[in-house]
Amino acid sequence: MTIDDLRKKGLIILECISGSKAYGLDTPNSDTDIKGVFILPKEEYYGLNYIPHGNNETNDVVFYELGRFMELLSLNNPNILELLNTPENAIIYNHPYLSEIKSELIISKLCSNTFGKFAFSQIKKAKGLKKKIVNPVAKVRKSVLAFCFVNYEQGAIPLEKYLEIKSWNQENCGLVNIPYMKDVYGLYYSEGLGFSGIIKGKDSNDVCLSSIPKGIKQESLLYFNRDGYSTYCKEYREYWDWVDKRNDERYENTKSHGKNYDAKNMMHVFRLLEMAIEIGNEKKVNVKRPNRDFLLEIKLGKFEYEELLKMADLKQEEMELAFENSDLPSEPDLAMINNLAYRLRDKFYKDKE
Repeated sequence: MTIDDLRKKGLIILECISGSKAYGLDTPNSDTDIKGVFILPKEEYYGLNYIPHGNNETNDVVFYELGRFMELLSLNNPNILELLNTPENAIIYNHPYLSEIKSELIISKLCSNTFGKFAFSQIKKAKGLKKKIVNPVAKVRKSVLAFCFVNYEQGAIPLEKYLEIKSWNQENCGLVNIPYMKDVYGLYYSEGLGFSGIIKGKDSNDVCLSSIPKGIKQESLLYFNRDGYSTYCKEYREYWDWVDKRNDERYENTKSHGKNYDAKNMMHVFRLLEMAIEIGNEKKVNVKRPNRDFLLEIKLGKFEYEELLKMADLKQEEMELAFENSDLPSEPDLAMINNLAYRLRDKFYKDKE
């Protein structure tokens, strides 16, 4: 079921502007993100076609089915608590029945964990981008040959260097397993015996073995750094997937401020930690942020990465103290939320009869 289907069938019961425009952190280039809630018709909810959520291709429009929405509320999910507490000026449509869902009856000390984990996942993302910027992966993919080494004179050298010294082609080489020596092979060479070569082609992901006639001299031992090759392939794939999918505007912003980390992710670290502190102290979810200037300074890269980490550690300590001193329940009342979810769905369906 597409977002258009939800609209045409009148299934949307909550629709809000979310993200930076709800936080009060939008700038002229900010996109408009939409989040909301829909309710499936009775026959689809009770049948085999339950759909927990729907989104558009760019994932900037996301709607949750009522059941999934209530389930995520019971987990004190930060995104869903934000959606429930969207500022009035960012609400496009809100069905009156949803006024029964009071966040003060749902939030708990679990928010220390959910908001805290979410915040520090943003640090990990920011650090991941830092690594990608500082250590880019070349577009030309290395082959297995680059991870092979042979013993030579008193040490070992890269296979490609060895082949250059010998003026050999890898296609004329043959390999055999060496018992009890993992990833170590006997290396043979012949231009007339039809050996299989070290690899079958540049896209090969492993070395290949040959049948070696008796009496042929073994030229050297070859070691294939299989683990190193596997790690490289993973990093290559992740890097170029990131290049294909990255938000170019955010990437250019990161390059322009010269700090080599995703400043927008770091901005969200502080937004989330401060929201968690407010939940612990005030028992409220304040979506619109009062310190817009400070948060936008982070987004613009006005701070060093290490400086932000130290500041985040202090915020985390403040958050932990807020929840330690809070009289919020340890976790949400699942029975109450379950009953509320049932009553709301029952109301909606009775209205349709």
